[in-house]
Amino acid sequence: MTQAEIKLCSLLLQEHFGEIVEKIGVHLIRTGSQPLRVIAHDTGTSLDQVKKALCVLIQHNLVSYQVHKRGVVEYEAQCSRVLRMLRYPRYIYTTKTLYSDTGELIVEELLLNGKLTMSAVVKKVADRLTETMEDGKTMDYAEVSNTFVRLADTHFVQRCPSVPTTENSDPGPPPPAPTLVINEKDMYLVPKLSLIGKGKRRRSSDEDAAGEPKAKRPKHTTDNKEPIPDDGIYWQANLDRFHQHFRDQAIVSAVANRMDQTSSEIVRTMLRMSEITTSSSAPFTQPLSSNEIFRSLPVGYNISKQVLDQYLTLLADDPLEFVGKSGDSGGGMYVINLHKALASLATATLESVVQERFGSRCARIFRLVLQKKHLEQKQVEDFAMIPAKEAKDMLYKMLSENFMSLQSIANLIERRQFETKENKRLLEKSQRVEAIIASMQATGAEEAQLQEIEEMITAPERQQLETLKRNVNKLDASEIQVDETIFLLESYIECTMKRQ
Repeated sequence: MTQAEIKLCSLLLQEHFGEIVEKIGVHLIRTGSQPLRVIAHDTGTSLDQVKKALCVLIQHNLVSYQVHKRGVVEYEAQCSRVLRMLRYPRYIYTTKTLYSDTGELIVEELLLNGKLTMSAVVKKVADRLTETMEDGKTMDYAEVSNTFVRLADTHFVQRCPSVPTTENSDPGPPPPAPTLVINEKDMYLVPKLSLIGKGKRRRSSDEDAAGEPKAKRPKHTTDNKEPIPDDGIYWQANLDRFHQHFRDQAIVSAVANRMDQTSSEIVRTMLRMSEITTSSSAPFTQPLSSNEIFRSLPVGYNISKQVLDQYLTLLADDPLEFVGKSGDSGGGMYVINLHKALASLATATLESVVQERFGSRCARIFRLVLQKKHLEQKQVEDFAMIPAKEAKDMLYKMLSENFMSLQSIANLIERRQFETKENKRLLEKSQRVEAIIASMQATGAEEAQLQEIEEMITAPERQQLETLKRNVNKLDASEIQVDETIFLLESYIECTMKRQ
């Protein structure tokens, strides 16, 4: 792991979990797997604090453990998983676009908590949605449950491995650490729950959501000592499935840019039909017949079967070979060539980076080297039609600099933290004013009273807040943009390594 990656992991852990968790996490990243007491000794942290930090890291899949000989348990940081925290906003936004606010909050709760039971997620999300609704309206548990089921059906959420029942019933001494297992066929199986109820608003301890005194409230089933119906069945966000969706979206966008909207919609339909049946590491999607594709096109997409066949032929004949023909049955069998698509996307990304950093002439040299795989310096000069000295300088410049580095993102995060820290007092004042206004609005305050509170923030302060907001938004957008580039390159590298 490079120093830039370690620095980025440190920033992410501190931002999400605080200094102690960051200290333990970065120590494990630097040293590799270690037992509990060695971690405590080497970091100068108490055993109790190390245990709590490890619990947090394990809960969020950022650390794994393994039992070695003589029962010693060693803990190891999952560096790549720590770096995935950078994509949390993108995972959440993707779910919002696909499954509206309910889906967004379900995935947000799972990412914030690491692992949760379905019943806990449904109740938390229903309460949060109810808080945003007009007075008198509430979110039904059943509606949230339905969205959760859809997320499981499309594999965006999955069950966590659990302790097998046989291990719980073993009369012997407990193992040093539990062995967690999951049956693949149960990974997306949603337990049959009859969650009856509605989201609740936050009220004072003396009143419930309906405004009734506490004594008049009927007892809920949760007050009973009956076990929770899905106790022990925990769920987590399936990050690999999100990455598959990001890859598919990049392919669809590339087809739209190269051809037209109809072509991209056909490719999107093929990818949607294959999203559950094709593994994220497969080189091709499952073969689909022209008839199946035609029946699966979006409702209201008015193209005839004949036009669809013409488009499929054009896509299959395109030099990029995103779509391939694999047979003639069912009006023709077609696949998406996922590995070739990723290779084309990665190449285009690299060419863009080289052109932006080194100019069009360097991009021409880079494109030649990609096409020819290997060229001597003299051949570069001849093929690119660039003078010898200039070609030599450009080659050296590209060799001496890295095209892409996680240092970019670390710098952006540090800059965002600096901007926030510099304006900490003003941000706290703004939050206090907003809280007072929200409280007064809830009690039906007049407009003049609200205006008076708003004026507690002066015009120069308001301008400063606007500038800060604008700067932070730009930095956030830059983080996402850099990560999108890194994602494409990482995806291509992973699929290349799997083919070897």
